[in-house]
Amino acid sequence: MTVQMSQPANVIASDNRADIASKTVKTTCCYCGVGCGVEATVEDNRVTAVKGDELHPANLGRLCVKGSSLHETQSNPNRLLQPMLHGEATDWETALNYSADKFKAIVEQYGPESVAFYLSGQLLTEDYYVANKLMKGFVGTANIDTNSRLCMASAVVAHKRAFGGDVVPGNYEDLENTDLVLLVGSNTAYAHPIIYQRIVKAKAARPNMKVVVIDPRRTATCDIADYHLAIRPGSDAFLFNGLLGYLADNNALDSEFISNHSEGFDEALSVAKAQVASVEQAAVMCDVAKNDLTAVYELFAKTTKAVTVFSQGINQSSSGVDKGNAIINCHLATGKIGKLGAAPFSITGQPNAMGGREVGGLANQLAAHMSFDNQHDIDRVASFWQAPNMAQGEGLKAVDMFQAVHDGKIKAIWIMATNPVVTMPDANFIREALEKCELVLVSDCIANTDTGKLADVVFPATTWSEKNGTVTNSERRISLQKGFLPAPGQAKHDWQIISEFAQKLGFEQAFNYTHPVEIFREHAALSGVDNGADVGANTRPVRGFDISGMQNISKQAYENLQPIQWPVNSHNPNGTARLFEDAKFFTASGRAKFLPISARFPQMPPKDNQVIMNTGRIRDQWHTMTRTGSAAKLLGHIDEPFIDIHPADAKRFGLAHKDIAVLENRGARYLGRVNVSDNQRASEVFVPMHWNDNFASSSRADALVNAITDPLCGQPEFKHSPVKINPYNAQWNGFIASELPVTPNADYWVKIPVDKGYKYRIADTVTPSNWSEWLTEQFPLVSDWVELTDSSQAFYRKVGFIEGRLAVVLNIARGNEQPIENRWLEQQLGERCDLNQRFAVLAGVAGEGVEDEGPIVCSCFQVGAKAIQTAIEGGCCSAEALGEKLKCGSNCGSCIPELNGMIRAFSPQHAAKQA
Repeated sequence: MTVQMSQPANVIASDNRADIASKTVKTTCCYCGVGCGVEATVEDNRVTAVKGDELHPANLGRLCVKGSSLHETQSNPNRLLQPMLHGEATDWETALNYSADKFKAIVEQYGPESVAFYLSGQLLTEDYYVANKLMKGFVGTANIDTNSRLCMASAVVAHKRAFGGDVVPGNYEDLENTDLVLLVGSNTAYAHPIIYQRIVKAKAARPNMKVVVIDPRRTATCDIADYHLAIRPGSDAFLFNGLLGYLADNNALDSEFISNHSEGFDEALSVAKAQVASVEQAAVMCDVAKNDLTAVYELFAKTTKAVTVFSQGINQSSSGVDKGNAIINCHLATGKIGKLGAAPFSITGQPNAMGGREVGGLANQLAAHMSFDNQHDIDRVASFWQAPNMAQGEGLKAVDMFQAVHDGKIKAIWIMATNPVVTMPDANFIREALEKCELVLVSDCIANTDTGKLADVVFPATTWSEKNGTVTNSERRISLQKGFLPAPGQAKHDWQIISEFAQKLGFEQAFNYTHPVEIFREHAALSGVDNGADVGANTRPVRGFDISGMQNISKQAYENLQPIQWPVNSHNPNGTARLFEDAKFFTASGRAKFLPISARFPQMPPKDNQVIMNTGRIRDQWHTMTRTGSAAKLLGHIDEPFIDIHPADAKRFGLAHKDIAVLENRGARYLGRVNVSDNQRASEVFVPMHWNDNFASSSRADALVNAITDPLCGQPEFKHSPVKINPYNAQWNGFIASELPVTPNADYWVKIPVDKGYKYRIADTVTPSNWSEWLTEQFPLVSDWVELTDSSQAFYRKVGFIEGRLAVVLNIARGNEQPIENRWLEQQLGERCDLNQRFAVLAGVAGEGVEDEGPIVCSCFQVGAKAIQTAIEGGCCSAEALGEKLKCGSNCGSCIPELNGMIRAFSPQHAAKQA
């Protein structure tokens, strides 16, 4: 297979656009849902630097380490630059003709329900809109879902049930003006670092502000917590049902709000109290101390301004919708909504998860927040689009969609900007389904993803700095992700690819877009159709989402769009910071709805020989690492799949710290390095969701996740999978450092990009009969070798050179012992070595005066643990002091919780207290 790769060092291939002179461009980050503004410096068609936009209201100049590294991940060595047909490079005309002809033939033979699209929160709103319009309005099926189903579907339904629409009431300003922040199922410090830093700053300015973290794990977010409730996994709704009863019993209800602006309170309270009759019972159900729970209940009851931030720990559940409504119930009962510093706040995971919801990206939605359960909405959208074949009902949600692919009911699927073979539950089943599918189309900016390898056709798509369009962040703020570099190779924008595909299907007139502003205007106009907001000053809008005030936006204004929060219409031409300030909702009655919640635990309790596996993000990586995994800087902090486990469980299962363990479920296994920590609850483990088959031999965590979903929204339960855990019983451990990428001949391997090549941690349960032959078979171009071993065969080392330059290093230790690694050795790759240097490399020991930095703590400035420990022991006993001395923690702040932990461990004051 021939794949055209990108040029090194951010060099952008030329096209018919003129070279871009050196300048600074304002755009938006492409990672999480915070939606940070970015200033990118462009020189000679290269992004040479990025910094936070101080004027963007989402981040006010701050960027996390992923955002700060945008320019370092822009030129990916695995960039896809031309269409691929059956694994071979081709041209656009051939790829599109083949795809459209096959797709059209399948629809004609089997009907529109035989095809599907699976989209992503990585797409821009304009991309999303065109895909949704094509499938629902012209192909005639609602089988178009998105990976937002995996992170936000529960919140969507909870909002619709309570407010009459999928709307987030609050904004980031509320986090800085509240007196109480409850962070529920959200490791904000890692998943949304800039929001976390805004909370940190607010708490420092107002020390009386309280922070409560509700999470089974003690995470970095707990660094600023006044209370951490390490609840039983899945017990969140019991906790908030208990809170609702406590509020009623302690005269903490807002009777005026309940009476005048809501409905259903009595039934909701009755069900909550019948299930959780007291604080004592709530404490037992949640497995937390009664005194701590009472203190948190009392805080919520007595604090007028409170914000509850909830995220994947709530959403990724078989009862996520009910958990969301249990939280909202407590805010409605106390009137903590529609006010500065008071709101239930669902925080999105992806950069455009909310934008996708605006255009109907989910299978159970129509565009502009209209719905399939309303025939008038279906007819309204059909009329607006002049759609010849409008879908009349909901399509298949993600899990059911891939089940239908596996069953042969869906015979063609187009996957855009996502990697479901890694991210979907029961991921091996997804792989099997795609292997069986008659036509698999993939659009991506990266070649050879786990999903792309299974595609019949792969379309090269543009990515950040090339794409031009809008995204909507967690606080309903629309920002422009500006395209300022030409598309490399033959890459095209997603909306262009979809439009050209639609034209091949025969829908030329409806998809003749030439610029994303045309799509945005159409999207904005549809949002105002029969919405009531512009009929008269006293007319209540039918739908919360309304950007009709921008339906005539000029191309120039669009390309210089300033961040703005919807609704944007004639009544709110400058946007809307906070919803429900007038206590009017989007339900038929105009009142907010309380929902009676019967809390329930996850469906599959663990057996005696199992533990509960919880999955989630780490600090410096994004999704399946296809972009962030290419930057050595972003793997400095955590570079290997791991398994967090409680000391009691480590002892019970015979696991030692830093050994490899294996998790098993559904015929799949996950190999990871053991991290023994009492931050983890007993009988539970945590693993990261990022690693894929391009970066590790067997560490796709979601392959072990059961395909159990919330019946109301279809969101999978990623936070609670019973799995078996056992020692790996490695006969040897080691590492390879290499200038070139390889696939090590070992059962366990992890690929780690370093500054001058790659490092591979390797292990196996079987020892090669001849280490020398084992290595030379993998590096046939190397003929100049030096090796070192001992008579007891406790270790083996071998280094190889090409024309006197260090090309490869192998270091093996017997059993579970890990050879010592250091950054100095990695930096010698590609360097010429004289005889003395060869012996130093073989020994793996730097010369005199060169000290190993230890594990990286601060990724922004590459500051290692040893330097930080030395500074702490020398008197730097605050994060600020460390920042002044070493710069660590002074950029994005993501490492500050870890710095504070090291201060507690190593400061002279702490040592004196311990003594």
